Amino acid sequence: MLHDLSMVMINKRATRIAVSALFFLTGLCFSSWASRIPDIQLALKLNDAGLGSVLLALPVGSIISLPVAGILVSKYGSRQVLLFAAVAYAVVLPMLGLAHTSWELSVCLVFFGFCGNLANIAVNTQAVGVEAMYGRSIMASFHGLWSVAGFTGAAFGTWMTGLHLAPVYHFLIITAVSWVLVALTMNRLVVRVTNENNAPSLFGKPDAFLFTLGIIAMCSMICEGTMFDWSGVYFRRVIQVREGWAGAGYAAFMSTMASGRFVADYLTTRLGVKKMLLISGGLTASGLLVAVVFPYFVPAMLGFMLVGAGVSAVVPLVYSAAGRSTKLPPGMALATVSTIGYFGFLFGPPLIGFVAQATNLGVAFTMIAVMGAAIAVMSSRIKL
Repeated sequence: MLHDLSMVMINKRATRIAVSALFFLTGLCFSSWASRIPDIQLALKLNDAGLGSVLLALPVGSIISLPVAGILVSKYGSRQVLLFAAVAYAVVLPMLGLAHTSWELSVCLVFFGFCGNLANIAVNTQAVGVEAMYGRSIMASFHGLWSVAGFTGAAFGTWMTGLHLAPVYHFLIITAVSWVLVALTMNRLVVRVTNENNAPSLFGKPDAFLFTLGIIAMCSMICEGTMFDWSGVYFRRVIQVREGWAGAGYAAFMSTMASGRFVADYLTTRLGVKKMLLISGGLTASGLLVAVVFPYFVPAMLGFMLVGAGVSAVVPLVYSAAGRSTKLPPGMALATVSTIGYFGFLFGPPLIGFVAQATNLGVAFTMIAVMGAAIAVMSSRIKL
């Protein structure tokens, strides 16, 4: 009996490590791209509005993938979809560094967004399965590994920039690392998550609960998308950091986003989901305003750290709640909420570009601070 229990614990731990590794993989691929956006903007000679238009392509690819992800996970299972999407995500990454025109980059970003979000839905469905094995909330810790990967990718990207290594060679290194992670974890994933093969159609029809979760996720993703795509530009253009330090703000944001997610499960147990979301919205709005009002290196770093702490728990809490929906299977519920939430990625970063072109980046960041406040407002209206 003790031997059987020990084997169950070992297998459960191995599965959690495998899923964590693939969360890390998806975060590493995305942050590697984000860390080189300022370099690619300069190489392609794009102004702020031009960059905003190009960045629109990535969330378009993500949106396109959402209904497809729901049906693929339902038909083939999250494990098979995740393995395919993880490999494809890593393959597309170097293509971003090979683009010579804005149109080439846009096309590549559509595929990058498609593969990335396909992996996102599949790996979060796997996380729901691991949560069921443990019988408690551990979703935030998985997202914490994604954020650690983001910090790692940002730091490595800053190093690559300092070495003047072209983005394509940087991205090829990340591709090789990603393929190793897939090879090491492919036999340890959850074979089948409960009810994941019961989805009836491409789209899930959200009830009021799932719709509100989607709106909260959308506000958070607008803020996250701003940090991912514009933090480097903000530090280069507004803070006017030295060459090679454009990624410092992104690294500051990702550091607190990662650490916040590792303590989010504990804090949620102590404070409750609603209070956590209220605090998260307040921190996000405050951090953005600090960076705008005090456009200097240290205050901006502190402001971006507050934003990271603020958004750290929002998406994990929303995804965990969606995965427990009694209306839809886990994969379909996650795809449904993500469909709403990803409009934040769709409209946020491009909107920053257009507003910055018409006014300045400070005004654009102030506008995004309102989205942080909206997280708190919407959270007060939902029963969690």
